[in-house]
Amino acid sequence: MIKADVVVVGGGHAGIEASYATARMGFQTLLVTQNQQAIGRMSCNPAIGGLAKGHLVVELDALGGLMPILADQTAIQFRLLNRSKGPAVWGPRCQSDKEAYSTLSQTILKQTPRLTILEDEVLHLITEPPIQPSPIEDKSNIKLKKIIGVQLSKLGEVECKAVVLATGTFLGGIIHCGEWSQPAGRFGEVGSYSLSDDLKHLGFRLIRLKTGTPPRIKKETIDYDACQRQDGDPEPTFFHILTQAPTLPQLPCWITRTNARTHTELEKGFDRSPMFTGRIKGIGPRYCPSIEDKVHRFAERDSHQLFIEPEGVHHPWMYINGFSSSLPEEVQYAAIRTITGLERCEIARFGYAVEYDAIPAEMLLPTFETRMVEGLYFAGQLNGTSGYEEAAAQGFHAGVNAALKLMGKPPFVLRRDEAYIGVLCDDLRLRVPEEPYRMFTSRAEHRLLLRMDTAAERLLHYGKSLGLVSEAVYERYQERERMVRDAVQWLQKKTIRLHGKTMTWKQALQREGINLETLLAIEPLTHPFVKEERLRKSVETHLRYDGYLEKEKRQVKRLLEEEQRPIPQDLDYQLIPAISAEARDQLLRVQPTTVGEASRLPGVTPADVLVLLAALKMHQRKQMDAKKSDVSHETMPKKRVKSEEQEY
Repeated sequence: MIKADVVVVGGGHAGIEASYATARMGFQTLLVTQNQQAIGRMSCNPAIGGLAKGHLVVELDALGGLMPILADQTAIQFRLLNRSKGPAVWGPRCQSDKEAYSTLSQTILKQTPRLTILEDEVLHLITEPPIQPSPIEDKSNIKLKKIIGVQLSKLGEVECKAVVLATGTFLGGIIHCGEWSQPAGRFGEVGSYSLSDDLKHLGFRLIRLKTGTPPRIKKETIDYDACQRQDGDPEPTFFHILTQAPTLPQLPCWITRTNARTHTELEKGFDRSPMFTGRIKGIGPRYCPSIEDKVHRFAERDSHQLFIEPEGVHHPWMYINGFSSSLPEEVQYAAIRTITGLERCEIARFGYAVEYDAIPAEMLLPTFETRMVEGLYFAGQLNGTSGYEEAAAQGFHAGVNAALKLMGKPPFVLRRDEAYIGVLCDDLRLRVPEEPYRMFTSRAEHRLLLRMDTAAERLLHYGKSLGLVSEAVYERYQERERMVRDAVQWLQKKTIRLHGKTMTWKQALQREGINLETLLAIEPLTHPFVKEERLRKSVETHLRYDGYLEKEKRQVKRLLEEEQRPIPQDLDYQLIPAISAEARDQLLRVQPTTVGEASRLPGVTPADVLVLLAALKMHQRKQMDAKKSDVSHETMPKKRVKSEEQEY
């Protein structure tokens, strides 16, 4: 029998990070995928990062993840989004060469010690005690099982100690285009179906979700002169700390719009749309709707913006961002040819929707280990998310925790005030989304502390302690932090003449309408931080928001004192009469481990939290009284004990 410490199922972004982390933490890891050439494949948009998503990638860099390296080395355009707004919501993004990204993913994984890639399919999970052949109806009688292996289609059984399921859209996948549908994980690739049955038999509740992708256009058939050109930033914002310059040629994107004629053509296919006719049961992402959904929901709008994005330096296709569709092919063709710049375009591949199985992440522990099966971890779209970045963050989280558990070490769980990754993992478990979850800066209540430029300050020590951050990366981050710290201290005292008054640079930057570039134009500096835009922005933010940051940190400290109070697993919520019925249902369903987790559950009000705190104090008092009673009985003379028993 083949043996491994950890088996990772799936070669998508979650599977890549999970297998890369466990192998580098010293464990024999087997990455099982149906097609090695599909590892790292960008099924949808060929891009990494963006609003809030970019924060996840920068945080992965400070922790020692792989996505930042892959993104920088295969990027064909870099842009920092939201520049006109505050630094807390800036979003680094890169357009990617999709083939280069996939190829580099495979190359690095194959060179990683203790990591083996196996082209096969996981048919079943092997547990002790064994999985029963029928679904569990009564969830209260679920008995804890333990992972001991997996069964493969070709090579049979593999013995292992942990499994990370990162199946993407392949679990129970069905693709739809017009009146046509077919079982598949994505176009041209077979889905996974027997694993869905195993999860049902283990007592997991499966839900159906849906996502989609737009048509791809042959690049030589587009009239670029009729579209608005969009170039990348002249001074790129990189994800990986050691990146000095782009590796690949930098290419422009293009902007165009739909129009009334486009919408009319799209509406002609509504009666054959799998979404409108009810053939698609899964819930799609509300924030990233298909073009037919946008036209239907926003009937008052006569136009929607589209981005025409290259899929690679030499790739023959362009990606039409904003035109995701599962309408019949002839409808897609007629509609897209009404758009400015695309009047003579040829479609290389039509858009389609994919429907798949997911698991509500309420069934997970904070480590992403499942409650029902010890040693089984979930990551990525299986947990109800969308996006490469969200998947990668979860894969890293699950992989690291699987490794730590095998080491017998404490788990790795980031708080909401520590990282966007912490917000993501917390939201998935406690605010179980009804649609595919996407990261937004608005989801982070401490986003001023979670700026992209503070990722190293917040997380580098974790990456170093896990053994995932190299000395070169660690030293470069430390050097950058010292540079920013020295510059901030220097500019707090250095003076400048502004509007006829002498003041410190810090005082000047706290004035409305004044930024660092303004001051540098008045008095150029030779300090090393000036050479790099990211460092300049970091120094400026520290000086401008110093007071707000200190206030935010004090608030977080106060909140943590209450939020980190543990909730014992034997606390009976049924015996807390003053708590609301809705809150009781949520607490019983999720079984939060701390007061902070309980307070973030939907339906749990501040009043419920106060009642819970009182119940915890009472529970603690009873336990203390019980211990005192035990001690008194143990130390009591035997004659006295007998006398009390007789009295009783």
